[in-house]
Amino acid sequence: MTVSEFDRQTSFGWLINVVAGQAEKHLDAELKKHGLTVALWPTMMCLWEEEGVTQRQIAQKAKVESSTTTRTLDKLEKLELVERRADPDSRRNYRIFLTQKGKDLQPHVAHLPVDINAVLLASLDDSEQAQLVGLLQKVVHTIEY
Repeated sequence: MTVSEFDRQTSFGWLINVVAGQAEKHLDAELKKHGLTVALWPTMMCLWEEEGVTQRQIAQKAKVESSTTTRTLDKLEKLELVERRADPDSRRNYRIFLTQKGKDLQPHVAHLPVDINAVLLASLDDSEQAQLVGLLQKVVHTIEY
C-alpha cells in the first residue's frame, strides 16, 4: 500500500499509537493502585522473569535506553522493590535483585496487561488476534535498539 498523503485512518503509526495510548492509560491507572507506574513496569517484568541481571541486560530486554534504566532502578530502590548487589564478575557492574516486597507485588499486578489486552482486542476473534499479534511481533523483531 502506497499512500502519498498522510491519512490517519490508514496510518500504522497513528492507529498503533491510539491503541497503545489506551493500553498505557488503563495500565497506569491500575498500577498506581499498587504504587507503580507504566514507566517502572518493564523493569519489574524483566526482574520477575529473571533476577541477578545487570542494568545493561535489563535495558536490552525492556528495549529502553540504559540511562532510562538507571533512573528507573533508582526509583524502584526508593520504593524498596529492588536492590543492587555488587557483581562478583565485575567491579563496575551491579546485579539487580527483587526485594521480598518486589516479589510479593507480582501476583497482584502480573495479570493486568492480560486483562487490558483482552478488553482492547475484544472486537477481534481468536484468529484475528493471533494474526495481529504475529504481525506486530514480526515488525518488533526487525527494530534495532
